[in-house]
Amino acid sequence: MRTTVKRLLPIAFVLTSMCGSAWAQQASTGLGQAWPNATDVSSSPRWHVYVFERDGVRYIQVNDLNGAVRGAFAVAGGQFLTLPIGSDAPLVSTPQQPRRAAAAPSTAPSQTIYQDNAVKVMATPQGQNRVMLDAICQDPLDCGAHLN
Repeated sequence: MRTTVKRLLPIAFVLTSMCGSAWAQQASTGLGQAWPNATDVSSSPRWHVYVFERDGVRYIQVNDLNGAVRGAFAVAGGQFLTLPIGSDAPLVSTPQQPRRAAAAPSTAPSQTIYQDNAVKVMATPQGQNRVMLDAICQDPLDCGAHLN
């Protein structure tokens, strides 16, 4: 009996390690969903912000208080890319995809809804239940090195 336990212990350890890494990968899923399986990292009580990461690319999604996806973008190596999801996707602005000329500047105050060492996300109400989302690079040297 004791020999069997000694033989099975390393196998149990390996299986537990594999399950742990699988659980960690599943802990942040649901990009594009109203209530994804991810931590809300918003700095504002008026918004939900979720961050997903895969293969060195971070995906940041903004939802309103009702869970409706408003916009999302991807960030990697100082490059930003607006994702085509959310009711306000056309109003998402990034360093590489600045606000379109058709979107008039708002007089409503902007609010920081998420910030980390690389990205800052601002939300500006536009009226008619619309919001402009500005993704701002926190490191101008990193982002500026990739701009044309």
